[in-house]
Amino acid sequence: MREDVQSLDIRDVTANWVNAQILERQIGDRIKALADLSHTPLFFGRLDYLHAPGADRAEGAEGERFYIGRRHVHDQDGDPMVIDWRAPVSQPFYRASKKDPMDVGLRRRFGYTGGDLTAYEDEHLSDPAEAATTSKLLQREIERPRVGPMRDIVATIQPEQDEIVRSGLSGSVCVQGGPGTGKTAVGLHRVAYLLYAHRERLARTGTLVIGPNRSFLHYIEQVLPALGELAVRQATVDDLVAQVEVRGTDEAPAAVVKGDARMAEVLRRALYSHVTLPTEPVVVVRGSRRWRVPAYELEGLVRELLARDIRYGAARDALPQRVAHAVLVQMERAGEAPDDRVQDAVARNSAVKAAVKAVWPPVDPAKLVLRLLTDPEFLAEHAEGILTGDEQKTILWARPARSVKSARWSAADAVLIDEATDLVERTHSLGHVVLDEAQDLSPMQYRAVGRRCSTGSATVLGDLAQGTTPWATRSWQEALAHLGKADAVIEELTAGFRVPTDVITYASRLLPHIAPGLTPVASVRENPGFFEVRAVSEDADVISACEELLDNEGSTGLIAADASVPVLARALTAAGIAFLAPGEETTRETRLTLVPASLAKGLEYDYVVLDEPSAVVDAEPDERTGLRRLYVALTRAVSGLVVTHATGLPPQLA
Repeated sequence: MREDVQSLDIRDVTANWVNAQILERQIGDRIKALADLSHTPLFFGRLDYLHAPGADRAEGAEGERFYIGRRHVHDQDGDPMVIDWRAPVSQPFYRASKKDPMDVGLRRRFGYTGGDLTAYEDEHLSDPAEAATTSKLLQREIERPRVGPMRDIVATIQPEQDEIVRSGLSGSVCVQGGPGTGKTAVGLHRVAYLLYAHRERLARTGTLVIGPNRSFLHYIEQVLPALGELAVRQATVDDLVAQVEVRGTDEAPAAVVKGDARMAEVLRRALYSHVTLPTEPVVVVRGSRRWRVPAYELEGLVRELLARDIRYGAARDALPQRVAHAVLVQMERAGEAPDDRVQDAVARNSAVKAAVKAVWPPVDPAKLVLRLLTDPEFLAEHAEGILTGDEQKTILWARPARSVKSARWSAADAVLIDEATDLVERTHSLGHVVLDEAQDLSPMQYRAVGRRCSTGSATVLGDLAQGTTPWATRSWQEALAHLGKADAVIEELTAGFRVPTDVITYASRLLPHIAPGLTPVASVRENPGFFEVRAVSEDADVISACEELLDNEGSTGLIAADASVPVLARALTAAGIAFLAPGEETTRETRLTLVPASLAKGLEYDYVVLDEPSAVVDAEPDERTGLRRLYVALTRAVSGLVVTHATGLPPQLA
């Protein structure tokens, strides 16, 4: 298939060089999408239907066989050999069961080792004599060691996951899922499905995956290309709002106030305070004639635009045309016959431009935010009745900056500037946005993401128990309201595929303290996993635990409080153990990653050493946030976890 595309001759089908360039790029993308992936088989399953799908199920009608794979594959004659997993005919591979066989006589799963076909397993779904069993190949695939970046889960998608993956483009979905329930994979596969089902529409409007940090994005970046999808952009929230250079940080109380949704109204008030009602008429001179628009008529035009609640910049652009129209009405009454060109000329008249500038001046969003954060009187005027006096003092800068460029903006400040920019000019909306680790966003960050999908839909992924910021989401209903998707369907995944039973049971001791009422994850893995809590006396004991786990196949993560990472790095170097930073790809030779607890979210390793849980908790501004950070760190292991501690464990783990 790739060679067929490479051999295409486009010289006779392109009318000009522009078309040729576009077609060459499309062919290049197609060739990339058809690249061979080492150790990644093209098919992983087979469905034998009792009857041909869509055909009359009459007595004696022949069935049909389909191989299911990551993408469509056809032979030299164009006949299908492998059916894309996203096609409707492939759906029973994930949904069919003994209770509802969906006209499937046989479902076959194929097992691979290093890309070689080594096993297969059959289920005769329509045979009442055969009992339902748990798939051994499915268990083996779920428990396969993790080396390198995140991989796709097309061979192991479960029915409850498939329902979310295949839900329509028109509606938004929020997925609450505990550690190891596959919510990130579900979100990425949903993007792949939507691109398959609505390719032309999403090609026009665009798709975006938003992750919490660069390490996380690097970890997941190969999933969609492995499924043949290359057109999905990935970014962090900080990337979306990067209109100024972020060089400063906020104390937690200031960040909480700046991230509060009330700041949107403060910004709106501050912006529209620049609009002043006119007190002087506008006199337009054209040739020997003078046309006068009185102040009261100008005031009516301004009030009408304010009442329409359109963007500040759009209203400012509309005002000269409104004034020009008022002049044209006078011209017509005087017997003239002006056309659109005359109206445009009047709108560009110096007197009109001067009046508009005086009444509705241009506003730079960054300068507006800078003034709010440095001018106590300006902030007090526009935050009255919204922010308390103490809250206003909390967000005011101790050292006012001289200019936008010299200001030490924080990440929360950049979000405020993005909000102000949207008040001036509408943000471009995409067709679909996936927002992962959403529980850590502030209301203002939700608004920033919501602007990017205001006319599209969203898939929101997260776990309330893993919220590790002081402004972490309290409920999905509240978060979705800030996102502008209050009608989104909330789904909950509770079956754990990644974290071993003993590990998730231990970590779930924290749930009553960090997310009361949340359903604990129930591991579906048959292997209980390796788990040990070990008292140690020095760093050398921690390094020894890493060496023990490195004797196993797969990756190992050493997770510790951020302040402890430099000390452990020196100890690993002294012991001659090579290690990586989060996001760097593991190899067969280097399989240990040293992970600050603040960057552990979303990552996974076959084996984990978690050093000093109490230090992880104490590093956060409050106990609840610290315990949530610990919950995240405890649930990164796929096969085994060793908890080492020289001081006492947090009492919540007792």
